[in-house]
Amino acid sequence: VQLQASGGGLVQAGGSLRLSCAASGRTFSSYNMGWFRQAPGKEREFVAAISWSGGTTYYADSVKGRFTISRDNAKNTVYLQMNSLKPEDTAVYYCAQDRGVILRTGVYDYDYWGQGTQVTVSS
Repeated sequence: VQLQASGGGLVQAGGSLRLSCAASGRTFSSYNMGWFRQAPGKEREFVAAISWSGGTTYYADSVKGRFTISRDNAKNTVYLQMNSLKPEDTAVYYCAQDRGVILRTGVYDYDYWGQGTQVTVSS
């Protein structure tokens, strides 16, 4: 399985970015997907997850109402739309694929990871 994240960049506070993660290697539409982030000196943390069908989503409290996760199974791609960005959202963002049935938020629940894309929000 290969996951390729893209779309990161530098944006001012209050701005928006859309991250994409293209997957290959196994049937994308069969697996739940998640986004995580890791800021310098901090542990990797859960951001959002989406079920294999796209019908169920789950968000960390810190991004709820600002971020939206979605997926296009025909394109083998999962997205993270990030609005109203804050300086504390600055981190490397990773997409990941979970083999579980229910949506999960733990780093160790996900068995495949992308390479990460840097998001920097200036104040």
